[in-house]
Amino acid sequence: MALENKPGITDSAELARAEERISKQKAAELFETGYLDKLKAGSFAALAEIHRYLFGEIYEFAGKLRTVNIAKGSFRFAPVMYLDAALKSVEQMPQSTFEEIIAKYVEMNVAHPFREGNGRSTRIWLDCILKQELGVVVDWSRVDKEDYLLAMERSPIRDTEIRLLLKEALTDQIHDREVYMKGIDASYRYEGYVVYKTSEISGN
Repeated sequence: MALENKPGITDSAELARAEERISKQKAAELFETGYLDKLKAGSFAALAEIHRYLFGEIYEFAGKLRTVNIAKGSFRFAPVMYLDAALKSVEQMPQSTFEEIIAKYVEMNVAHPFREGNGRSTRIWLDCILKQELGVVVDWSRVDKEDYLLAMERSPIRDTEIRLLLKEALTDQIHDREVYMKGIDASYRYEGYVVYKTSEISGN
């Protein structure tokens, strides 16, 4: 079933196509207007604003914290009851070196603050931090999608793999629109989120 959405689309495949088309258009606007440079890089407020901008025409929950627990396979993202505290902790993490920035990116992924669209929003958020702190961004066209997803799945335990993968794809072409737009590609997204009740954590 398709997530509840503003256009009233009931077919999940049709919704995915509409979501990708609209979010890419909005991502381009973010880049071309220079609006991203006005956000506080590394803050949750910046991430929420990016998410709201990308998905505001599609979902009522755009830019708002999720109210359900979600999992991918056997991995459960931060439970709703701890989500606010997790986000405050992530926001306070240092971001002055590449290693610190990737550690922060990994922890934000574990938090997964939104019901949908986390990956695309957080990749833009990551590039904002890299651009401000180090004068570089990730050239996502040089990042293998399967390698990226596997590395991200393993990153909560060990972030070495995702750190090396992204470090090899860094570029100083921070004003290149094509480099930027590759990060919004929906094919880098996780598929098959499962919603679960808090009681399921303890098996009750």
